Amino acid sequence: MLPLMLALLQETEYPSSGGGGGVIAALFGGGMFLVAMVFIVISLVAMWKIFVKAGRPGWQGIIPIYNYFMLAELVGRPIWWGALLLVPCVNLIVAVILCIDLAKSFGKGAGIGILCLVGGIGFLILAFGDAQYRGPAAAVPAV
Repeated sequence: MLPLMLALLQETEYPSSGGGGGVIAALFGGGMFLVAMVFIVISLVAMWKIFVKAGRPGWQGIIPIYNYFMLAELVGRPIWWGALLLVPCVNLIVAVILCIDLAKSFGKGAGIGILCLVGGIGFLILAFGDAQYRGPAAAVPAV
């Protein structure tokens, strides 16, 4: 509602142009904002559920950057792998590995891990499906 009100109050530099473009832009921008907020909330709920299923506090899954380190630990990788997600280009490879490890930690295949990278669908499957946490998939076996 606020973007619409601001657009209506906006003065235009060209009086003959009307001003309807500002209203349309505000409606489109406001709609996109709402869609983005829905996706963000769904993603946060999914990460919360994944961490709770793994026996960890749910808040660890929704704190930005901190959740990278906790995710690495959750799948059995060294905690510094979370820092690799902050390094450009390297993060692409590490994200694929961590997502596949996450799917395997929940007893699912690599396909679900790849779906985690495609719009977060894999996270929703792990969070709201019948997947059960089976322990860190990447853990080094004891000798």
